[in-house]
Amino acid sequence: MTTRLPPDGRWPAPAKLNLFLHITGRRADGYHLLQTVFQFIDYCDWLSFRVRQDGEIFHSNPLPGVAPEQDLTVRAARLLQQQTGCPLGVDIQIDKHLPMGGGLGGGSSDAATTLVALNALWNLELSLDRLAELGLSLGADVPVFVRGEAAWAEGVGERLTPVDLPEPWYVVLMPDAQVSTAALFTHPDLTRDAVPLKIRRFPAGAGVNVFEPLVAKQFPAVAMALEWLSQYGPARMTGTGACVFAPFETEQRAHKVMSLLPNGWRGVMAKGLNRSPLHRYRPR
Repeated sequence: MTTRLPPDGRWPAPAKLNLFLHITGRRADGYHLLQTVFQFIDYCDWLSFRVRQDGEIFHSNPLPGVAPEQDLTVRAARLLQQQTGCPLGVDIQIDKHLPMGGGLGGGSSDAATTLVALNALWNLELSLDRLAELGLSLGADVPVFVRGEAAWAEGVGERLTPVDLPEPWYVVLMPDAQVSTAALFTHPDLTRDAVPLKIRRFPAGAGVNVFEPLVAKQFPAVAMALEWLSQYGPARMTGTGACVFAPFETEQRAHKVMSLLPNGWRGVMAKGLNRSPLHRYRPR
C-alpha cells in the first residue's frame, strides 16, 4: 500500500456542499434516515502534523469554545491510537477557514484528513474501508471525506455511491449565524417523510433541503442570503448549517456575482470538485 505525502506538509480538508438533503424516515434507535448528494469545493481548512515519539496528542491552536478533548481531530487521532496500538503521538495545527455551524462539514473534514494523514505518517497501512469505518464512529459525514469522491448518500449518510456530476463554479455565502444540528433534528416542524428519490432523477434538479425553511425562519441572516443569491441563480442552503450556495457555469459569472456582494457580507467563490484534494493522498 502506498500513500503520497503533501510536498509542503499541509493536508487539505475541503468543504462539501449538500446539493439536496431529504429526511425519509427514522430508525428505531432515533437516528434519521436521509438522502443527499455530497460534492466538494476547492475551499479548505489546512492541517499540519508533527509526529511525536511520546504518544501525546496535542492540538496547538484549538477552536475558541471547543475543548481540545472534544475536537474531532484529537478524537480521530486517539481513535487511531486505540484501534492500532500505535505508540506515536502528534502535534496538530489547523489553519481554519471553514466556519463552524455553516453546513460545510468543517469538523468532519478535519477528522477525515487527520485519519488519512496519520495513517500515512504513523505507517499504519490501514485500508480506505477501515479508515471510513473508523470515521463513521466520529460522525456520519466523515466517511465521504475519507473516500474523497462525490457521492449519493443514504442511510444515516454512510451508504455512499460515487456519482459523476457537473463541476460548476459556486458562490458560497457565509451568513453570521451558527446553527445547531442537534436542535434542527429534534425540531417538531422538520419534514421527516420526504419521498425517496432515485439517483437517475437527481440530475433533473429534483430535491430540496428540508432544513432550509426552519433555519431561514430562525436566522434572518440566512433568509436574507437566500433571497439575495436567488436573484442570480438557484440558491440553496447546504447541510444543516447557515451557508448558502448557488452554481454558475463559468468562473466569470461567479466572479461577477461575488463583485455585487453587499458590504459586510462574507462569501467565497469556489470550484465544484468530484474528487477531493485529499483524494490524492488517501491509501491505494
